[in-house]
Amino acid sequence: MPRAVPRRLVLAWAPAVVEWGVRLLALTLSVRCHEGAVEPLWRTGAPVIYAVWHARILLLPLLYGRRAVCVLASRSRDGELVTRYVRRFGVEAVRGSSSRGGAAALRHLARWLAQGREVVVVPDGPRGPAEVVKPGIVGLARLSGVAIVPVAVGASSEWRLGSWDGFRIPRPFSRCVARFGAPIHVPRIADRRGEEAARGELEAALRALSSSVDREARG
Repeated sequence: MPRAVPRRLVLAWAPAVVEWGVRLLALTLSVRCHEGAVEPLWRTGAPVIYAVWHARILLLPLLYGRRAVCVLASRSRDGELVTRYVRRFGVEAVRGSSSRGGAAALRHLARWLAQGREVVVVPDGPRGPAEVVKPGIVGLARLSGVAIVPVAVGASSEWRLGSWDGFRIPRPFSRCVARFGAPIHVPRIADRRGEEAARGELEAALRALSSSVDREARG
């Protein structure tokens, strides 16, 4: 039987292979971006917390890595692969998750936001359940006073992996749509009930936005 590929070789080569695969794939795609909801924040230079489902993250570093955002990645092996992948597009990564190092990672993201920077949080990662918002992103928004902006990417034709999130990969020559949703503000004085309301609002917004981009891409 063939020998397993050493972990260090996977970490060394896989991010580069995926990066170039995504860049080549993107040359075949027709991508439409709807940025009107977030443009007022961009014009003022305000910090932003972007929220996107784990299954829909593939194209975002390519499309928006130029904004020099910071993304929260888990401390797992998969998180290391994600970290090395996004860095190839100019995106920084902070390591931590709800199960390992989450509090320290959120403090790091809060400092990043205090400097007027932008961060990306995948609120259903790193292990799911899929499309269920975990509370960390809402706590970060409350403590920092920074708005959460939902983001979704859809494709007219795509592969769905057998992973926990059904990770999505656009097929070559498909139509893709990226859309930003209306900012969601979490009051600094929000109690537990207020945070849960904001969590539910974000979850509903991400699901609606995902359905919207899918319909537009396939229409």
